[in-house]
Amino acid sequence: MRTTSTTDSTIERRAAVLGSPIAHSLSPVLHRAAYAALGLTHWSYNRFEINEARLPAFLTGLDPSWAGLSLTMPLKRAVIPLLDKVSETASSVEAVNTVVIDGAGRRTGENTDIPGILAALRERGVAAVESAAVLGAGATASSALAALSRICQGPVTAYVRSMERAAEMRGWGERLGVDVRTADWADAAKAFGAPLVIATTPAGATDTLADSVPGGPGTLFDVLYDPWPTALAAAWSARGGAVVGGLDLLVHQAVLQVELMTGRSPAPLTVMREAGEQALRAHQA
Repeated sequence: MRTTSTTDSTIERRAAVLGSPIAHSLSPVLHRAAYAALGLTHWSYNRFEINEARLPAFLTGLDPSWAGLSLTMPLKRAVIPLLDKVSETASSVEAVNTVVIDGAGRRTGENTDIPGILAALRERGVAAVESAAVLGAGATASSALAALSRICQGPVTAYVRSMERAAEMRGWGERLGVDVRTADWADAAKAFGAPLVIATTPAGATDTLADSVPGGPGTLFDVLYDPWPTALAAAWSARGGAVVGGLDLLVHQAVLQVELMTGRSPAPLTVMREAGEQALRAHQA
C-alpha cells in the first residue's frame, strides 16, 4: 500500500549523495527517476564532493529543506559521531550509508546496503544457503557478512590479502554471529565451490580468477556495476552460474533510501532500475 507523509507538499525538499570521489555516482539518476514516478516535483537530488574533513561543516550548514543524504566512502563511518541516532542495522557494522533528517533537523543514520543485499539475492531466488564465501575484507565485506548472518546456515570463508584483514573479518564474524573462516587471497579460486560467492573487491581485483570458474557454479554476487560485466561475472555466467550485479544492489538500497527520505512506499523499483541501466549504457557507449 502506498503511504503519504507530510513531506508531500509544495515546499522544496532536498537530498543528495556525498563522498569522495563522487562524480561517478548513479544515485542522482536513481533518486530523480523515483521522484518523477512518484510525482514529487518539488524534490531535488544532487551530488557533492565531500571528504571527512569537510563533512561536519556541510552537515551544520543544512537548512530545513533537507530530507536526507546518501553516503559513500569515505564517509560511512566518519558520519556516526555527527548523528543524533544510529539504527541497530547500521550500528552492527559501524557503517551508515543513509542519513534521514526529520522536521526538527534531527539526523538518523541508517544502513540500506545490508537489506539491499538481501533483497537483491531474494530477487534471484537466493533466500538461504548452507555456506558462502566472501572475496575481500573492506567496508562492503562487513555489510555482506551482516546480510549472510540472516541467510547462511553454515560457515563463511573470507579470502583476504593480509593477516590484519583476516583478523578484522573474524572479528566481524564474532560480532555478527557468523562462523567466519579466513583464507589467503592466493587460494581465492577455492571459493568457487561455495553455493554463494560475494565479491566485494575493487575493479580488476578478481579478473585473474575468471579462468578458474568451474562448470555449473552456484551464485555470484559481484558488487561492481561499472564496468559491467566484470571478467569474473562474464565467466561465471558463461559457465552456467547465476549472477547478481552491483546495479542490483545499488537499486535495491536506493529504493529503501527513497522510502525513508520521502515517506512514500513502495518506491518504483522497476523505474529506478531502468534509469540506472540506461545511464550505464550511455556511459559505456
